[in-house]
Amino acid sequence: MRADLATLITDYRRFGKETAVVVYRGNREYVCTYDALAELAERFAAELMRREIRAGERVVIWGQNGPEWIAAFFGCVLRGVMAVPLDAAGGADFAMRVIAETRPRLLTGDAAMLGQLKDETARLPFEEFDGLLPRPPFPQALREASLGAKTPLQILFTSGTTSEPKGIVHTHGNVLASLEPIEREMQKYLRYERIFHPLRFLHTLPLSHVFGQFMGLWVPPLMGAEVHFENRLQAPRLMELIRGKRISVLAAVPRVLDLLKSHVEGQFPGLGQRLDRARSKRIWWRWWELRDVHHAFGFKFWAFVCGGASLPPALEGFWNDFGFALIQGYGMTETAALITLNHPFHIARGTIGKPLPGREVRFGPDGEVLVRGPMVASSRWQQGQVRELEDPWLATGDLVQQDEAGQLHFMGRKSEIIVTAAGLNIHPEDVEAVLNRQAGVESSAVVPLQTSAGAEAVAVLLFKGGEAEAQAAVDAANATLAEYQRVRRWKLWPQLDFPRSGIGKVQRQKVALWVAAQAQIGNGSSAAAQADPLALKLAAITGSIPARMDDDARLDRDLNLDSLARVQLQSELEQQLGISIGDEEFEHIATVGQLRALLGLQSPVAGGAGVGAKQATTLSGAIEERQYQYPRWPWWWVVKAARVVFLEAIMRPLVWLLAAPRVVQRASCPPEGPMLLIANHVTAFDGALVLYALPGPVRRNVAVAMSGEMLEDMRHARRQGNWLLNLAGPVEYWLLTALFNVFPLPRAAGFRRSFAHAGAAMDRGYHVLVFPEGHRTDDGLLQNFRSGIGLLALESKANILPVAVAGLGELKQRGDGWFRSGRIAICVGEALAPDSRLAPEELATLLHDRVAALLQRAENAPGRK
Repeated sequence: MRADLATLITDYRRFGKETAVVVYRGNREYVCTYDALAELAERFAAELMRREIRAGERVVIWGQNGPEWIAAFFGCVLRGVMAVPLDAAGGADFAMRVIAETRPRLLTGDAAMLGQLKDETARLPFEEFDGLLPRPPFPQALREASLGAKTPLQILFTSGTTSEPKGIVHTHGNVLASLEPIEREMQKYLRYERIFHPLRFLHTLPLSHVFGQFMGLWVPPLMGAEVHFENRLQAPRLMELIRGKRISVLAAVPRVLDLLKSHVEGQFPGLGQRLDRARSKRIWWRWWELRDVHHAFGFKFWAFVCGGASLPPALEGFWNDFGFALIQGYGMTETAALITLNHPFHIARGTIGKPLPGREVRFGPDGEVLVRGPMVASSRWQQGQVRELEDPWLATGDLVQQDEAGQLHFMGRKSEIIVTAAGLNIHPEDVEAVLNRQAGVESSAVVPLQTSAGAEAVAVLLFKGGEAEAQAAVDAANATLAEYQRVRRWKLWPQLDFPRSGIGKVQRQKVALWVAAQAQIGNGSSAAAQADPLALKLAAITGSIPARMDDDARLDRDLNLDSLARVQLQSELEQQLGISIGDEEFEHIATVGQLRALLGLQSPVAGGAGVGAKQATTLSGAIEERQYQYPRWPWWWVVKAARVVFLEAIMRPLVWLLAAPRVVQRASCPPEGPMLLIANHVTAFDGALVLYALPGPVRRNVAVAMSGEMLEDMRHARRQGNWLLNLAGPVEYWLLTALFNVFPLPRAAGFRRSFAHAGAAMDRGYHVLVFPEGHRTDDGLLQNFRSGIGLLALESKANILPVAVAGLGELKQRGDGWFRSGRIAICVGEALAPDSRLAPEELATLLHDRVAALLQRAENAPGRK
């Protein structure tokens, strides 16, 4: 039996160099081993000692999931310091209220988030851990001697809706009460785990939530599992990771499973009929019948672990029919995670499992669950101190039913039951489950509206379509509902999605307040009364309300969307709606009507829907299909070895012989790690000149971004000037790809795939060379940099090395020969780190000025003719 949670650090050391955490940020992938994570936690503990932060004092953690978050938390665990985790999706106002309530000694987290806080408390950003934290050996033992089961572990604040937040205080014993029975049961199966080791968890939950902590902090070190953190809840992205990274288990809330369901149904037409045929067959035959779907997930994937909200039976049945295990648990913040859990290998459908050992469960007259046991938090943080609770029984507020086998069935929240004027109880989840099955209904929320006659249930729909279609969906739902459950009043939600908590729950209170406000405004036409959700999204991106939003309004001229704003809009729509929008398709969206049609949104402007639909039908014909290739075979060691020989034995001597460039300055000591190389662009030979001037270790590991359109024309033997050059195009394409490690960077569309490839190249240790002007200049004068370079730099989080090539413009304009002209000079600057506080366009301007200064230095270099 574990004495405390600090013993998990021993498990970290046991798995040594094995991968512990993989986190996806921007276009990069960051890997941290168990040894490195343990050391980082110990370094944070040493920092707490250096700052004289003692056991029982508080440290606020506010940032995205990752190794730094885990290290800060376990550093607090080692020292007996109380962690105060905050949801990364929460606002600065709530964070300030928590800080005022807990009076922490230290704030740690993402620099951008900490920068929003107006507080004088000491800060330690995640980004500065490596440079500021003490390094071993440490002068004294890091583990707090008084650690034990009763030691306070953390304070979790469950809601941000009240003016005085109240925190739940967990002890080490509260968490161990949930962890120990699972660890005991796990011992029976560890010998089989060796066959599939390592298990990989794809984790989509905030570590500030008990479910997220259970799957990200407590369970993985028991078996040396890898935890892959991804906060972009886009179904195609999740599927790509599950298959590409050979994920074993997805830990998610029901909303994510619903997004995946919609995506799978769209990818495999006729899937419903196939499931109907396969449902009656044995599991292995069913698996074979649906093997194409399993192939899309990857054959190592086998289970979903779902929690944080109730799982609709239809959604559970959908995934069970494929043969995937779907493990549900039930718990709450006050119970430090689990009260019940479905056994992974003995799952009862439609249930939240049986109570775990050590839990006493009883039921109130109305079915409310009351629970007692060592996992129940016995104290709260209120008014600046810990307050003990007198009643050991926790009234959960949740309603359940227990079947003959002892399995519990979740019925809903007691506080959310709507008691009508007739005295009948409506469970919102029951009505929502029926509504959500209707065509066009993306989601729904049934909330109470207080009227003069009493409470009335109102259905709020997230719906793709107009009022007539929505009414038809409501009528279809009413046909299957009991008479007292039927929807008599409904509204369309005006935004692209409901307000949600950090774990994806609909924030019903906000929806109910909106319904009440609408009732006060009046009951005119629902569509006319609502704000346009697309206009609000565009206003948030551009900073101003669009002057016009009719279907003929153009995104560039009327809405002022430049290329960067389009990329931002595309990404935000995908993130909010959980969908994937093709780059080519989105790039050719020119009008608001086409955008509405793409998203399936009804135009609030009279007669606009017809225009949008017409534009959508003509859109596909306007798109020229370009399947850009992003090859990874140039990274094979054989190709890389041939490339190094070419660069050192052929390219550099030829450049010296033919151009005799003068290298004015080289970077004194390039920083470790991959860099983003940027240079001005005048001729097709700029890449070779830049590589010539770079230090050898850098030069031999460069991937070069080249015009995607030009590469595609070469590859397809077209637009090269004449038939002979067209014939040579494919050969030129393969030589450039192999010898210079080029990849496409399209001018019009496909930026994100290019950014992703650049990130993958950096993850492999390559530096990436980009020409930010986007085209060659005839006169050699430096043009404005595209703001996309700022976005790429911020996503890559890599140091940026500017390079300037002078003299080419003069030679090009005068028509002079290059042969040892003495006019060409190359200046390599000092690397700089991207400032995350800058907007992409601001960073692009800064980089332009750096290259301009280097260009001036190169032009004035002594000895240049």
